[in-house]
Amino acid sequence: MAGHSKWANIKHKKGKADAAKGQVYTKLSKAIAVAVKEGGSDPEMNSRLRDAVTKAKANNMPNDNIDRAIKKGAGELGSANYEEITYEGYGPGGVAVIVQALTENKNRTAGDVRHAFDKNGGNLGTSGCVSFMFEKKGQIMIEKDDSVDEDELMMIALEAGAQDINVEAEGFEIVTEPEEFQKTCDALVEAGYEFASAEVAMIPTTYSKLSEEDVKKMNKMLDMFDDNDDIQEVYHNWEEE
Repeated sequence: MAGHSKWANIKHKKGKADAAKGQVYTKLSKAIAVAVKEGGSDPEMNSRLRDAVTKAKANNMPNDNIDRAIKKGAGELGSANYEEITYEGYGPGGVAVIVQALTENKNRTAGDVRHAFDKNGGNLGTSGCVSFMFEKKGQIMIEKDDSVDEDELMMIALEAGAQDINVEAEGFEIVTEPEEFQKTCDALVEAGYEFASAEVAMIPTTYSKLSEEDVKKMNKMLDMFDDNDDIQEVYHNWEEE
């Protein structure tokens, strides 16, 4: 069950035009720059930077873009003065939603987030109102194809420190504790696996189903969040049918 909403998110993003990749790279660059500013430009010494770079590579972000983002965070290409803000609320049908943002104008971003909730039958809540329904975990998604041997994948992942592996129709979800995420990613990359996504994420512990009408509202709300450059990540507990 834990992979349902994540696979929906991956399909949702892949369905967008290639022109949207630039916007995705902008968001990934922000995350890398902030990680560098807070912990330095050496990924070996900065676990947050390593996680951000791993996520960028899983999204096929070019190395030149990654290098520029690191230099920007280090102050070599201008400053990166972003503030991290997390919003929590309820989407259509009472779905739990967490929105993570990096912004230079928190008033603008708060207004945009509230508008997206309100316009689609949801409401922005207070800090902590839904986060108790999620756990912070490393999450690696690998799509099924003929080259993936399920037993071998499980063995490599578990030996590297994976906590759980969920087998679904679309592929495999490998779950780790946050501190085991990079070690597991490295082992899988070394074994030749490619990721549909790889990140330290907020994974729901319970899921909600939506009516057909609320599904339309939910997808519209997610599109509004995706189109906002300030918004880095959106986590929710919608279980797609």
